[in-house]
Amino acid sequence: MAAVNSYKDLLIWQKGIKIVLLIYKLVKKFPDDERFALTSQLKRASVSIPSNIAEGFGRNTDKSFSYFLDIAKGSLNEIETQLIISKELDFVKDETLFDELILMIQEESKMIYSFSKTLKN
Repeated sequence: MAAVNSYKDLLIWQKGIKIVLLIYKLVKKFPDDERFALTSQLKRASVSIPSNIAEGFGRNTDKSFSYFLDIAKGSLNEIETQLIISKELDFVKDETLFDELILMIQEESKMIYSFSKTLKN
């Protein structure tokens, strides 16, 4: 296993960045009047995932890092809920992208959970 010298080396951070990019791509097709509602919420929640991973990594204690990973997991749940709402409101125009995002969110959640467990041991 390669040494982790930076938060950027963490797969959970890298996947978090991919989720952000896909969220931004998806919401481009949302109605303009959602710009300050679901569009904004989805963007902010997605950005908070890799941001909290990076911040937790920089705190230099396992307990603190674990706390920030919990926040990132909460943001994943928030995004998944908002995506489901967006789909129910017929804002989602790209079903394939939606399905890819849901899968990535579920994978990221599992990865963060597993990583977090290693900090608590």
